[in-house]
Amino acid sequence: MAGNARLDTSSTPARLRISGDWTLAHYARLKQQTEQLRDQYDARTAIDLDEVSSLDTAGASLLVELLGAERVSQLTDTAQKLPAADRALLQTVYSSMRDFCVPVKTPEHNIGIQLLSRIGCAVDKLWQDSLQLLGFIGLILQTLARNLFRPKQWRITPMVAHIEQVGLDAAPIVILLTFMVGAVVAFLGATVLANFGAGIFTVDLVAFSFLREFGVLLTAILLAGRTASAFTAQIGSMKANEEIDAIRTLGLDPMDLLVLPRVLALLIALPLLTFLAMMAGILGGALVCVVSLGISPDMFISLLHSDIGVQHFLVGMVKAPFFAFLIAAVGCLEGFKVSGSAESVGAHTTSSVVQSIFIVIVLDAVAALFFMEMGW
Repeated sequence: MAGNARLDTSSTPARLRISGDWTLAHYARLKQQTEQLRDQYDARTAIDLDEVSSLDTAGASLLVELLGAERVSQLTDTAQKLPAADRALLQTVYSSMRDFCVPVKTPEHNIGIQLLSRIGCAVDKLWQDSLQLLGFIGLILQTLARNLFRPKQWRITPMVAHIEQVGLDAAPIVILLTFMVGAVVAFLGATVLANFGAGIFTVDLVAFSFLREFGVLLTAILLAGRTASAFTAQIGSMKANEEIDAIRTLGLDPMDLLVLPRVLALLIALPLLTFLAMMAGILGGALVCVVSLGISPDMFISLLHSDIGVQHFLVGMVKAPFFAFLIAAVGCLEGFKVSGSAESVGAHTTSSVVQSIFIVIVLDAVAALFFMEMGW
């Protein structure tokens, strides 16, 4: 039978009689009845629940809204004819609605304040990340100095394995990329310089660009994407699996075991890859010069020997160890920041790549300004 609620005024005091099925199937009609009765009774009105035949959560919530939470709390003790399960349901709904509070809506700030807040948070995070990186670099240098004169602490096997991973395995892609970029630079140079009758200077353009900038920069960016992410993923997975805690429990230092071999491997591999990149870029430029400009290989080598000093080669090579050290430091540090989830591993891997590339480009720009002012 459908639920019903009516106010019986034939008795004194008036009595609110509730009967039938107070269930979800009759919710719409019961909702309308409760809204009509809401202001027709007061605290002295007696409540009769003896004729309620069925009750569910939807009906119980309507009863709480109709009678009020405190009256329902009293009725669960006095309505003895109401089944125990229904009294318990009423008590549960009453408790939930009594404890519920409407969430306070966060006041909306002006879009300018929001923008300034986000900029401030980004600057603060950049500052904190910079301090962490500087501290981690100091820890690497301390560990390196502590083990420098202790050959028994040198971990040659993992270092050689990492040299193979970050150096030998990366050589084909580095050579291919720089060869193609060298060809593109030479082609663009030949196209532009030919308009001024200076196509011969394409040789100098390719040599200067790859010896001073492109060779080391392209190699560092490739390794920032390839190696820094690998270091972060490897150490981050160990951190998530609590393997680093196990290493410390065994009395071993993760800096000696995990960080130092990777840093030294990259310090060795990046200069070697930079040299290969320089040679591959110049070779790509030479191929374009031979095909497009009719410059013979002998003339190309002769122009390199006469116009390009060894200091340009040294300027490019001297930047490689600094790039390698920073890439390895950022990759390892982001690995140690990983928490215990796969999502954290992915987030910090992405962060290590972005930070490494950003640091490499900024440092290269600063170095270019420094060498230009020094006249080197």
